[in-house]
Amino acid sequence: MLGLLIADKDAASRKQMAALLIDAGYDVIVTDSAANAIDNVLKKTAQVLLLGRELGEFNSADLVPLLKKCNRDLMIILVADNTPLPLMRKVRQEGIFYHAFDQSNRKARKKSDRW
Repeated sequence: MLGLLIADKDAASRKQMAALLIDAGYDVIVTDSAANAIDNVLKKTAQVLLLGRELGEFNSADLVPLLKKCNRDLMIILVADNTPLPLMRKVRQEGIFYHAFDQSNRKARKKSDRW
């Protein structure tokens, strides 16, 4: 079974992603700690990492090079909005698999855009 690691500072986002993926039948590990994420990557407990914009006190884009050095076969999906273009170029060069936009705050943004 494909193991997924969800690493994100935002508890609501972690919970939402985990619920969807567990319902879809995936083996999911959830953390809000950079140390736990690195430990899981080193142990190769997950083949795919869903990485939120921030993890603990770290900007996730800064963690990508370290995570890829820990496991070069790891597929990283960066789930983040408002990432500056130069930073996105950097993480793409480091080998992220995909960049997804964070959907958890979309409804709140739509409401605030109407006012």
